Amino acid sequence: MSENPTHPLPLDGLIVLDFSQFLAGPAAALRLADLGARVIKIERPGTGDICRQLYISNLGIEGDSTLFHSINRNKQGYQADLKDAGDMEKIRRLIEKADVLIENFRPGVMEKLGLAADVVREINPRLVYASVTGYGTKGPWARKPGQDLLAQCMSGLAWLSGDEGPDPVPMGLAVADLTASAHLVQGVLACLVRRGITGEGGRVEVSLMESILDLQFEVVTTHLNDGGKPPHRSAVCNAHAYLGAPYGVYPTADGHLALAMGSPVRLGELLECPALAEYQDPDTWFDRRDEIKAALRDHLATRTTSDWLSILEPADIWCADVMSWERLRRTDGYRALEMEQEILCPGGTPLRTLRCPIRIDGSIAKSPAGAPAIGQHTSAINDEFGI
Repeated sequence: MSENPTHPLPLDGLIVLDFSQFLAGPAAALRLADLGARVIKIERPGTGDICRQLYISNLGIEGDSTLFHSINRNKQGYQADLKDAGDMEKIRRLIEKADVLIENFRPGVMEKLGLAADVVREINPRLVYASVTGYGTKGPWARKPGQDLLAQCMSGLAWLSGDEGPDPVPMGLAVADLTASAHLVQGVLACLVRRGITGEGGRVEVSLMESILDLQFEVVTTHLNDGGKPPHRSAVCNAHAYLGAPYGVYPTADGHLALAMGSPVRLGELLECPALAEYQDPDTWFDRRDEIKAALRDHLATRTTSDWLSILEPADIWCADVMSWERLRRTDGYRALEMEQEILCPGGTPLRTLRCPIRIDGSIAKSPAGAPAIGQHTSAINDEFGI
């Protein structure tokens, strides 16, 4: 629910059945819950979502991973054995009431369970059926494991980060999962808007590979139109393989400074770095970027980050301190965002996490409800729907 709400959240009253596991599907369901939907998480008896045991830094709460708690908060827990006829009949009754169904099994699994999209939409023609796969449902990759690191590396993304060298550098986040999750939410919301006009449900499909390719659309477009040249990472303080100097992250006397687009000549004047005066031709800012960045690197290392910021920020140079989470959380800027919230796990253990980043009508969406225990709300939901 919303903090200081003036009226219900946009998806209030919608029911989402979340059959998904791990990250991409559950994160999409979480975002719908943050926007007001009632999300019922369907899990197998006993083990539940495999993500319950997918630990980050071995940190767990009440027997489950913090990862599971962070992406399954604000949901209700429903237990069902999808191979049991009696449980499947209850699931079909829930489908009759639902607005959205989310699943991310490998292609063919939902068909074997009798829950293929065409079957489900016969039960409920207004339903939006949403699926996440690793690489789509056709072609030789369809049955490959849809895992974030694998998708990153197969997509070419790993050749964009890190300084020039022989080794690829994947991102230290589940960026394929989270991008696919955002795309799934976009597709679901689009189908819900159409349903409001036509009364018809829809079928939404995204894959990790398509989403991680879309994330790279700017640089892939360059590759498609420059003769197929490979990305060329800067050898010095690289931050973007396709951008010239000064774009990068530089060490200072006490930390690091990020510099975005701008004129190296203007920087040289402001920073009193005469070596940069040589690069008057903007073409050199890419062609000779390593020379420029090396000069900047050596010069910026002589003073503190705050010293440089005090010169560059008043001159409207795009720059920033490079903060740790610890330092970030101490800043007034971070506190003004009110990004953190405390939720309660089923056993009453508090967990500090982040809220939904979307503001609706000026309000921020927070909820104290943590992730459910396996089947925590099964009896109550059965009673409510008469199943």
